[in-house]
Amino acid sequence: MSKAGETAELIIGLGGNVRMIYSELIEPHAFGEPRIERVSFAEPDQNGFWWATLTPVNGPRLGPYLMRSKAVEAEIAWLKEFLLEPAGT
Repeated sequence: MSKAGETAELIIGLGGNVRMIYSELIEPHAFGEPRIERVSFAEPDQNGFWWATLTPVNGPRLGPYLMRSKAVEAEIAWLKEFLLEPAGT
């Protein structure tokens, strides 16, 4: 079930490859055989603070955040800026 106002962004390369941050708004199989990779994660530390870790794509560790939702928001914002940026821009 999607939330009102929820969006998904796609980057379609010249060769037809599609990149996106996973969202249940779009079925990835609609574009062919998907290759889904984990590129980040949000986890708590021993003090109960949340961190967004983007090391799988050579990104930073963002945080600390008091709530997991804030770590996930930061994670998605970073991915949109650095992973979904169209090539050549």
